[in-house]
Amino acid sequence: MCGIFGYVGKKKAALIILDGLKRLEYRGYDSWGIAVGQETFAVEKHVGKIGEAVTVLPKSGIGIGHTRWATHGGVTERNAHPQLDCTRTVALVHNGIIENYEVLKKKLLQKGHTFLSETDTEVMVHLIEEKMHRPFVDAVLRCFQELEGLNAIVAVHAKEKVIVAVKNGSPLVVGFGDSESFIASDAASLLQHTKRVIFLEDHEAAVLTEDAVKIIDVKSGHVLKKKPTSLTWKFEETTRGNYPHFMLKEIYDQPGMLSDIARRSRNDIRKVAHLIKTSYGTFMVACGSASYAALSGQYFFSRVAHRHVNPSIGSEFVYHADFLTPRSLVIALSQSGETIDVIESVKLAKSKGARVIALVNVLGSTLYRMADTNVLLRAGVEKGVCATKSFTAKLAVLILLSYMMDGRYQEGQKILLKTSEAVDELLHSPLPDQLKRLAHALRGVRHMYIIGRGQSYPISLEAALKVKEVSYIHAEGFAAGELKHGVIALIEKGTTCLVFAPNDETYGAVLSGAMELKARGGYIIGVTSEKSEVFDDRIEIPDLTDGSSILQTVVAQLFAYYLALEKGYDPDKPRNLAKSVTVK
Repeated sequence: MCGIFGYVGKKKAALIILDGLKRLEYRGYDSWGIAVGQETFAVEKHVGKIGEAVTVLPKSGIGIGHTRWATHGGVTERNAHPQLDCTRTVALVHNGIIENYEVLKKKLLQKGHTFLSETDTEVMVHLIEEKMHRPFVDAVLRCFQELEGLNAIVAVHAKEKVIVAVKNGSPLVVGFGDSESFIASDAASLLQHTKRVIFLEDHEAAVLTEDAVKIIDVKSGHVLKKKPTSLTWKFEETTRGNYPHFMLKEIYDQPGMLSDIARRSRNDIRKVAHLIKTSYGTFMVACGSASYAALSGQYFFSRVAHRHVNPSIGSEFVYHADFLTPRSLVIALSQSGETIDVIESVKLAKSKGARVIALVNVLGSTLYRMADTNVLLRAGVEKGVCATKSFTAKLAVLILLSYMMDGRYQEGQKILLKTSEAVDELLHSPLPDQLKRLAHALRGVRHMYIIGRGQSYPISLEAALKVKEVSYIHAEGFAAGELKHGVIALIEKGTTCLVFAPNDETYGAVLSGAMELKARGGYIIGVTSEKSEVFDDRIEIPDLTDGSSILQTVVAQLFAYYLALEKGYDPDKPRNLAKSVTVK
């Protein structure tokens, strides 16, 4: 959460930083700001989204910027970052939460420091000012060690022309240019400038000047020798192209992505299958959409591979710790590889001696570096806040994995390739226009209920999340068999009900649930290959066995997208949300 971008070099820092913030805005868009250094700092701050903003800041070769997802303090210009010390020679941006900020702030107030914001961030910049009898780098590192909580700090000294970045928890990545250096919270924002990066580990600091980067172990003070990683993404992946929104572009990226996963993942899948077979107890840990992919994986492993795998929400995994042994295997699922609850779960698992596999989309991310074995999702850059292609990439990998474990990898590969073709056909069929019309007809709906059974149940949960995230309609997903256990009390005349009814062993039971909803006045929309009089409207998709989960997901994604447009909302930047959840 929150986006950081810093630059030191010969070019106009403000322009480079503003462009970087625009590429990071999906990490937080409550407010934004930039500070560039001369003898003191010139600062520009604004509330709201960046959009097509320009900057009037003066020419300078050094500065930092931040796009905020508010934690401490309301959404105001004063609370926007960067924050300055009393002399205006030190500027600072921050991701995370300083848990002991009140104690530190009380001491600083007693020493005469003036606070202009409500943020915990401002404490750190005044703390640095208090220690400026020391060299700047030393002052920043000593202050950072006084903080409690998970934080990433980037501080800049206007006169010394140096940037110091240090982290514990929240991600930071250093970029290497030609006589210029960069710091950012997300590697994708650096692609326009460089592909040579170093991902900072916890308790590491980077000291950036125009000509050099130095990495320091904060606890020992030793300078570390680290080789840069080369990013494999292309800059074009960070742009919308001809699409009006990243969400739509990323929905349409899925056929090519699925085909790529089917053709190029065999070696990675084989390694993971072997680890699952030789483990005693396998857990999948994830949050948000990824947790629904993990739940889908439980169904795939059970039905295809006849293997029990335990899915768990990242924030709840700590309560399963007593089951972990050195023979356990933990599979962590995350698009960004920076989800804090998943990272904390992995740390716990490793402390118990368990092996860890990461299914991640970002090369070099924290989870990627922590895991014993990695499977890259091959989804490419995903900038829409709500997960689309990264979710179906996880489904694709889990399908292949379940078939590999049963010795039928080629069968799973064929299903995935056929699914890729079917998704492409759906996206270029009358389906999008049908969903537009349906979204228009339902634009005034306040509640929506979505049901499925078996492998369609996790998809009903993900579909409800998509609708909630971008259209702000109250949507809930349910197992169809649970309707009579209380849920059906919510249904009244005209209630919109989306029903996933694949032509598999669940079809008859799901149809019975749909009839119960209809009998109580529900408006029933079937997502199915079959016709039935129970459906008031039907979204037709082909039956693709295990690939049907992916087709159902694509329908839900497009439906949520068009609902958001009907209500006048920006689907790329849903309120109160950010792409990567890096704070507890």
